Amino acid sequence: MTENKKQIRVWCDGCYDMVHFGHANSLRQAKALGDYLIVGVHTDEEITKHKGPPVFTEEERYKMVRGIKWVDEVVEGAPYVTTLETLDKYNCDFCVHGDDITMTADGIDTYHLVKAAGRYKEVQRTQGVSTTDLVGRMLLLTRQHFQRGAQEYEVRRESSSSMGQDSAARSPWTGCSQFLPTTQKIINFSDGKSPKPGDKIVYVAGAFDLFHVGHLDFLEQARAEGDYLIVGLHTDPVVNQYRGSNYPIMNLHERVLSVLACKYVSEVVIGAPLPVTKELMDHFKVDIVCHGQTPVHPVEGVIDPYAEPKRLGKFKLLDSFNTMTTEKLVERIIVHRWEYEARNLKKEKKELAAYEAYTKAKGEEMM
Repeated sequence: MTENKKQIRVWCDGCYDMVHFGHANSLRQAKALGDYLIVGVHTDEEITKHKGPPVFTEEERYKMVRGIKWVDEVVEGAPYVTTLETLDKYNCDFCVHGDDITMTADGIDTYHLVKAAGRYKEVQRTQGVSTTDLVGRMLLLTRQHFQRGAQEYEVRRESSSSMGQDSAARSPWTGCSQFLPTTQKIINFSDGKSPKPGDKIVYVAGAFDLFHVGHLDFLEQARAEGDYLIVGLHTDPVVNQYRGSNYPIMNLHERVLSVLACKYVSEVVIGAPLPVTKELMDHFKVDIVCHGQTPVHPVEGVIDPYAEPKRLGKFKLLDSFNTMTTEKLVERIIVHRWEYEARNLKKEKKELAAYEAYTKAKGEEMM
């Protein structure tokens, strides 16, 4: 007779502001270390106290984290400093966090208690993305976010210098770096499951830029229309054609991972064509094509990208009753521009000081 294996319960916590594929990848790695993943999310009040104003409200952040496929449970209003009492309250064996340092307003490591007790594990942080980075892209509102390196640094330096700020404080944890997409990253995020015989297949398409609660609510409703949800993601040039300005904020590879992390999504078409053709529908055996309440902007050569599914009687307009859009999200940042710029600069300087202390300590250990 074999004994039942003890369930390993894992705890993660954080702000999860503007939830992106970096957050999702951290939670994916954390779930792989155990059987059941509980995620604590901090309140707006706590985040404002220790970091500065969050972009999303706590209710929006709770919903976004619940939408990540590897999350089993969300704890609302989790304390900013992770304690042993918190781990014990939720019967968690250990806490998991990325290999960067998170500090309180007083500069204290928020995980020092669980680290000292040996109930802390680290996973590798996803390079090339952070909330600080994404906020910075929106503040710049320039095509430079596709051109990393010296040119982008110069733009940031000049922008900050004009406000009397020192932009040299570039954190190694949340500063911009090149995101390098690989097939392995996509495999890690993908379920790899094909539709089962008899499954009703739903298809939606769009930019899904800066994946937010509006996208999440729409995808939840689209998934409810069938059994298998395929999301077509348009290329950067196509998105720029119909969105204009400096969109998309996130490039195609980043948007792919953000959408794949959503628990309602079964498969993603990378670089989907703008018009939904009969050939595309036949290829994926699509039963119904859905679109939300955002306007469909015609581009050169394509008046209505949904003309064919409409002709076939396989089109449905959905209303998720969530009015959030990528443009409204950018507006939030712009309206509070100075607050977010100050927050980013303060956070980077604090992290830079911590990183220098960390590397110095490591160097002394090796001597």
